[in-house]
Amino acid sequence: MLHAFFWLLVLLFFSYLLGSSNEDLKYTGSFTIFLLPVTMITTYTVIYYLIPGFLLRKKYLLFSLYSLYTLIISAFAIVISIFYGLVFIMNMNYRGMPAVSRSLLFMMTLVYLVVVAVSAFILLKQNYSSEAENKTLENKILEAQLKLKEQELHYLKMQVHPHFLFNTLNTMYGHALKKSEETPDMILKLSNLLDYLLYQVDKPWVSLDNEIDHIKDYIALEKTRFRNSLSVIMNFPAELTNINIAPMLLIPLVENSFKHGGIIDGKLTIQIDLTIDDEKLWFNVKNSTKDMENSGRQHGLGLTNLEKRLELLYGNNFDLSLHRNANSFEAQLSLNYLKTLPNG
Repeated sequence: MLHAFFWLLVLLFFSYLLGSSNEDLKYTGSFTIFLLPVTMITTYTVIYYLIPGFLLRKKYLLFSLYSLYTLIISAFAIVISIFYGLVFIMNMNYRGMPAVSRSLLFMMTLVYLVVVAVSAFILLKQNYSSEAENKTLENKILEAQLKLKEQELHYLKMQVHPHFLFNTLNTMYGHALKKSEETPDMILKLSNLLDYLLYQVDKPWVSLDNEIDHIKDYIALEKTRFRNSLSVIMNFPAELTNINIAPMLLIPLVENSFKHGGIIDGKLTIQIDLTIDDEKLWFNVKNSTKDMENSGRQHGLGLTNLEKRLELLYGNNFDLSLHRNANSFEAQLSLNYLKTLPNG
């Protein structure tokens, strides 16, 4: 129906142009009816064969060649239309024909004006459809990437702290055998940590003071294991409210210092510093190591996983640097906590 309506408009358009200076409605009607099929065939050839078959496939040479063939054939058909009007309608009265119908150039311009207009509409429609399809495909790709990132984040979170749990349980077992008064407090701190690891970690955000509280619980549990062989210096700001970060970003750095730290002169020495401003935080953890060989192993699975999580959650808005020497290892994290990726 749309096609029929469109070609009816074209027929009226042709009749108006060809009959504007001619009172012979018979000639005008007959000539336009004969010219319309030429226009239709040329138009459909271009939009259903040349454009999808060659232009959209970027076969520009073949498109140009077949377009030239189409131009020649349509021009020949237009010449036949002119002779049809001259012989069968005007009875060889060349002077009586409207001037516009005697001009091959004008008639070709008239026909190809329709062809170009329809082709331009088809190309615009194709371009809009392609953009819509590309947008849909892009959204599907982004959704797939988001799901992969979420799965990877979940996998990385599940790898945190397994050895700490075994070490703490062994320490608690020793205290329980001795019926130590510290055992209930250790159980409470471990319960809080497990709640944080198993439940709070699935949240997109946790408060910074909550993360710090669990770092303190973690250190308190480690102190019961190391006893007098541990020295921990903690420098935390007094005010940590209204600051949110992704969970489990700071604890792995502290855990790494205990896991790979070395006892020098009878003590494992760890220094933890946290500084913040309106949009960034700096978290430094420095621990003693026995030698360069042990220091070289400090960049283990925990820090590797942490770096992957930071990349997934914060993109380029963080910096994690590691510094080793003969007697110490230092991990420095700077983080723009106000900026995170959409999946964060």
